Amino acid sequence: MSLTGLFLILFLIVHLTGNLQLLSDDGGEAFNIYTDFMSHNPLIQIIAKGNYIFILSHAILGILLALKNKKAKGSKYAVSANNKSSWASGNMALLGTLIFAFLFMHMGHFWFQFKFGSELPLVSYDGVEMIDAYTKVVSVMSQPLWMALYIVGLAVLAFHLWHGFASAFQTLGLRHKKYTPLISVLGKAYAIIIPLGFAILPLYIFFTQS
Repeated sequence: MSLTGLFLILFLIVHLTGNLQLLSDDGGEAFNIYTDFMSHNPLIQIIAKGNYIFILSHAILGILLALKNKKAKGSKYAVSANNKSSWASGNMALLGTLIFAFLFMHMGHFWFQFKFGSELPLVSYDGVEMIDAYTKVVSVMSQPLWMALYIVGLAVLAFHLWHGFASAFQTLGLRHKKYTPLISVLGKAYAIIIPLGFAILPLYIFFTQS
């Protein structure tokens, strides 16, 4: 559970870095070139397939852990970052379920459409034709309902990370009186900065492109 979680934590940093191309004032060129590269580079595709496996593994392990804890009638989550457990630590299964639903929505809007959708918009840069992913993103994020749901989903992610980051290190036995407080601070900073970075994107698109 901890290892898959740490991998996904690293993935979120990479994913956010790429998606920040949406903020470029170039009509979507930087983002489209980025998405085209990600969808055609063989190494990236192998990593992407592995990422799907990690997501499913993390979700399945989370369900099994929640069922085990429920059966034991003990703590709702195997590890608590401290004696005074936070709301997030006691509701990790609920938060994880909501995040999984959020991922289904996200994949349905973009990955599924790019893989199996028909009549996708195309664009050409220097003679190279590619899917106009930027226009698709704008079309979704310009709608108030979807924009709001993305913000809610990212808020849920923030709560999940608030406990999950430090808990992952603790579960692996990486506790030290000198480094544990630093890990806790870094985890809370990560839980705020990463979801906030993602949240800026739909808000920016909604208020500038809709």
